[in-house]
Amino acid sequence: MREREHGYAVTVTWTGNTGTGTSGYAAFSRDHDVSAPGKPVLAGSSDPAFRGDPARWNPEELLVASLSECHMLWYLALCAQAGVVVTDYVDEAGGTMVEQPGGAGQFTEVVLRPRVTVAEEAMLAKAEELHGPAHEKCFIARSVNFPVRHEPRISVAG
Repeated sequence: MREREHGYAVTVTWTGNTGTGTSGYAAFSRDHDVSAPGKPVLAGSSDPAFRGDPARWNPEELLVASLSECHMLWYLALCAQAGVVVTDYVDEAGGTMVEQPGGAGQFTEVVLRPRVTVAEEAMLAKAEELHGPAHEKCFIARSVNFPVRHEPRISVAG
């Protein structure tokens, strides 16, 4: 297969001008909307540690979600190709970010914790094995500069 290039466009609109713009650090809201044509708007803000609204999605949560979604989608496709019937998948993923003095920081790791249910006991070993190839193929995990680990738990339906 030859290389193909894909483009992604989103619009991020700051909605947090409370009347005086960024006249002071505490003078504005971090609220914003993330949109793309034909999709629901995501209500965004910063992490509450940085004066954000805890009821809105923050970029750090969205990064962890992107890694989790990408792994899941590759995993499900690989399972389907291998004859492993997944009947349920829930990932309680978590990420660690370290903030340095002065405000800079970075993620040091993300851990994916998928709980996978398969249809038959004979599928358990293959279901476990396919997390490796899913990780290797995940576009998002291949693009970040920190470790993305997975700690799957596989069980049989019923």
